[in-house]
Amino acid sequence: MRLLDTPTFEKAAKNLHSVEKADLDTAIQHIANDPMDSAAKVGDLLGIYVYKLRMAKHSTLVAYRCIDAATIKLMMIGNHENFYRDLKRVKE
Repeated sequence: MRLLDTPTFEKAAKNLHSVEKADLDTAIQHIANDPMDSAAKVGDLLGIYVYKLRMAKHSTLVAYRCIDAATIKLMMIGNHENFYRDLKRVKE
């Protein structure tokens, strides 16, 4: 599985603590193993999936898009507040 990331995702992941990065790595492994297991979005965010996880006792969302059968593009990570509004800006 090939994983790509956006600058928005890369910047947010860089600012995480080591415990949070471990939780994120576990979530990314789950996404890579079964990308269609997450919630598919509709409307303006059609084609984007959001995976929910607990990161250091906080609810966190990871948005990604399946480009093809072997490629996943990680788009954004963050808490629920204004997540979908900001995701619309990151969306290509």
